[in-house]
Amino acid sequence: MSDRPKKIAAAIAAVMDYLQAEAPRAAMPAEPAADGAAAAAGLKLWALNGRQTQMQLRNLMQLRALGRMR
Repeated sequence: MSDRPKKIAAAIAAVMDYLQAEAPRAAMPAEPAADGAAAAAGLKLWALNGRQTQMQLRNLMQLRALGRMR
């Protein structure tokens, strides 16, 4: 039971350290896009997510296929 307060204190310290590290990034203003073309040329999150999901599915299928060979 004496181990629990140590774990709680460590978790709180980790969260506080993370928040202090993120504070300078949060203080920086975001650069607004000059026009719609610049925003469209940026990162397309839906496309990125779709490609990532496809790669993950292929990886899982490969792992399953290789598991049968053993």
